[in-house]
Amino acid sequence: MAKTLRLIMGDQLACDVSALEGASENDIIFMCEVSDEATYVRHHKKKIAFLFSAMRHFANGLQENGHTVIYARLDDPQNDAASFTDALEKAIHQQSVSKIVTTEASEWRVQEMQRKWQKTFGIPVEIRPDTRFISTQTEFAAWAKVRKELRMEFFYREMRKKTGYLINQDGEPEGGEWNYDKENRAPPKNNMLFPTRPLFEPDNLTAAVLDLVATRFGNHFGDIEPFNYPVTRKDALIYLDWFLVNALPDFGTYQDAMVQDEPLMYHSHLSGLINCGLLDPRECCEKAEAAFRSGKAPLNAVEGFIRQIIGWREYIRGIYWLKMPEYTKENALKANRNLPDWFWTGETQMNCLRQAITETKQNAYAHHIQRLMVIGNFAALAGLHPEEVQEWYLAVYHDAYEWVEMPNVVGMILYADGGVVASKPYIASGAYISKMSNYCDRCKYSVSKKNGEKACPFNYLYWNFLDLNREHFAGNHRMGMMFATLDKMADDKREAIKLDSERFLRNVNSA
Repeated sequence: MAKTLRLIMGDQLACDVSALEGASENDIIFMCEVSDEATYVRHHKKKIAFLFSAMRHFANGLQENGHTVIYARLDDPQNDAASFTDALEKAIHQQSVSKIVTTEASEWRVQEMQRKWQKTFGIPVEIRPDTRFISTQTEFAAWAKVRKELRMEFFYREMRKKTGYLINQDGEPEGGEWNYDKENRAPPKNNMLFPTRPLFEPDNLTAAVLDLVATRFGNHFGDIEPFNYPVTRKDALIYLDWFLVNALPDFGTYQDAMVQDEPLMYHSHLSGLINCGLLDPRECCEKAEAAFRSGKAPLNAVEGFIRQIIGWREYIRGIYWLKMPEYTKENALKANRNLPDWFWTGETQMNCLRQAITETKQNAYAHHIQRLMVIGNFAALAGLHPEEVQEWYLAVYHDAYEWVEMPNVVGMILYADGGVVASKPYIASGAYISKMSNYCDRCKYSVSKKNGEKACPFNYLYWNFLDLNREHFAGNHRMGMMFATLDKMADDKREAIKLDSERFLRNVNSA
């Protein structure tokens, strides 16, 4: 009997994903672990383990619900498929498949594969939209078409109106403001105590995945153990509910703060669960809004959390599909320096970078200010090549897929798109890091020193970046004060900045 095969990918682990709509008992649900997806960049070992374990648990759940599931494990001797195309071709022939149903892939390169399948296999291929997102690609393109500048804030307001989240009975934003970010920038206090998170011990299925990854991908970046992250829908919901009660109330106020040896603080740590499908973005927002309306979480925290999901996450996806495939090659500032070796080890004498990269190595995670204002800030100031920086961010974070990673790196972190995403580069001297963290207390370099071998490199690299890129930012009204300050510096001061920067960057691998 001819059958319909429904392909589910590793970031589509939701029972209501569009590929499963209308599935019957005669259909085959197909899932596969393929080497190309684990190695097209050298993904963090913990990232691979998280996704493979989540996939296997999801497949088991589908079987328990009565579906016919074929799951091709990477460690199955019969699974020699390197790509989705290889795996599908084998399944089609073995199962007499007459039609393929799939949800559109989240990455450009995989969608390009999908578009070729009907011709390659000679059977109908139905590619359905990914309905887990709130804004469609068509809606975003229509919004962008009539705007001179594509600023997230204005798109976010449209998403608030569309969803009704934190909108009062009069149709106005709760509290009278759309955005409470100004209340979410508090530096850390001394001796802060953070809530103890639930740990999810690996079951036998996860243990088998950990063994596989350690053996097959042992030379990839990152630590694989301890592994205690949720990998099932049930545990993901437990983690979400824990966050709403224990961390959300203080999330907003301290979301930009950084504390030595505290990678999670009050952050949700939910992005990996949302991006792979175990949590739905709407349910996260609705539960957070309910916490506000019941008086269990303040408005600044809930608004900030919802903004990251329906504002930033949706906006970034829209930018990706609007600008691909050319976006990957953007390099407006002509940055061309190679990534320092210590990006892969964390072995640098700059404590803020050592802390952020080491936590990334340990956890396949760093929170957004570590990514943006420590690692990303350095990457921009040092003129690191955008493609190398993109590959690093894509490889090392468990929540990173190209659609979300690339616009954040190209647009937000590096300003490589020339201002499509950000109206000015997100750069800062060491003073910002000192204010928002306690990292500087344990650093070889002195944040109070502006020049010389003992000075914090961020201090002189910041002004050097402005000096090198002056022509590009001429006329940018948001940067006028920065250049006015630079222009007031004495000639010998500016020469010291240049010489310190050249010396540091010449020896950056030993910094």
